[in-house]
Amino acid sequence: MTTRALGSELLEPFDYNPLTRVVYGPGSILQLGKLARDYGASRLVLFTDSGILATGHIDRCLQSLQAAGVATTLFSGVQPNPSSDDVEQGVQVAREAQADFLIAVGGGSSIDCAKGVNFVLTGGGTIHDYWGVGKARGPMLPLIVAPTTAGTGSEAQSYALISDAKTHVKMACGDQRASCKVAILDPELTVSMPRSVTAATGIDALSHAIESHVTTRRNSVSQSFSRRAFRLLSQALPVVLDEPANLPARGAALLGAHWAGAAIENSMLGATHALANPLTATYGITHGVAIGIMLPHVIRYNEPAVASLYAELAAALPSDAKFNRAQGSEDLTAGEVLACYVEQVVRQAGQPTNLLELGVEASRLHELAQAASVQWTGTFNPRPVDATSLEELYRCAFSA
Repeated sequence: MTTRALGSELLEPFDYNPLTRVVYGPGSILQLGKLARDYGASRLVLFTDSGILATGHIDRCLQSLQAAGVATTLFSGVQPNPSSDDVEQGVQVAREAQADFLIAVGGGSSIDCAKGVNFVLTGGGTIHDYWGVGKARGPMLPLIVAPTTAGTGSEAQSYALISDAKTHVKMACGDQRASCKVAILDPELTVSMPRSVTAATGIDALSHAIESHVTTRRNSVSQSFSRRAFRLLSQALPVVLDEPANLPARGAALLGAHWAGAAIENSMLGATHALANPLTATYGITHGVAIGIMLPHVIRYNEPAVASLYAELAAALPSDAKFNRAQGSEDLTAGEVLACYVEQVVRQAGQPTNLLELGVEASRLHELAQAASVQWTGTFNPRPVDATSLEELYRCAFSA
């Protein structure tokens, strides 16, 4: 009896435990009240930020919750890159409301803040006590989220990224008990995003798909999510940048960001995020802008280790995204095709393409590299990195 060979990726072991119900479709936010009631909510806190409050989305949420008979307290003070101070304020509001349920409507900041509040509200202490993995103390409150950006994919992850209010260092607090009970993916919520936010969050999502596909923790489940995410995002992101009201494209981008988030949950990220975080902490550079600058250089650095995996993604690019044909792009390596594609999207978005444009000083690249070298995500990069190689990547991006 002969044994037929199978693709090696099918034989890799994995441990996949989906914890979040996903409700997708235009207008699905109208189900919020019913979903909260069905999962036992009686007194909840809704987390959002002032920008989302101004769009009118929250009014629809509050109407749905009121119709379902759920008492709701609004916390709209979430700041970009939520800090330990935001979590502390949110905990105080939730305690005063005697909350038994949490909801977050907004970008990754609102979702991460709600998760951070959940850790402290149910376990005590401060958010610093939960920096790491598996540090939740007992059961946590049910959480429903509705992302308004196609970006972080936080709704698919059990991690909250919270910055220390004093040092600005990002703390990754992860526990499966922090996973969302339900993620409502309504593309109508993303149409109101300003173009700059669409660009920065979309490029971040694109990086999630690319990085998660090649990390040292990748497996067949995570790569399935990564490839599906990349296909959706590479098709949709150029469209939504030029046609912000294109609802099918908005939906594809939102779902792509979600699958990329699910890939991260199962495979983590790499050097691009290790390099981006110190830029945000030191210079206040928007995360997706920093990602757009660093990602092409990390792709080129990693290609010797993962050329065949990059080829899988390059093959998924839509035909009209294969650029510079007159200059012989068909002869480029897969990694170079991906790097050039990311650069093309960054240019289309109107984002800076090098660090010099953002006021980063050459004299501080060594310091930034030291900070990048202790970032957790760098440990999962497919080609090993250290302070020296990370500094060289910063230099490649300095005036590229």
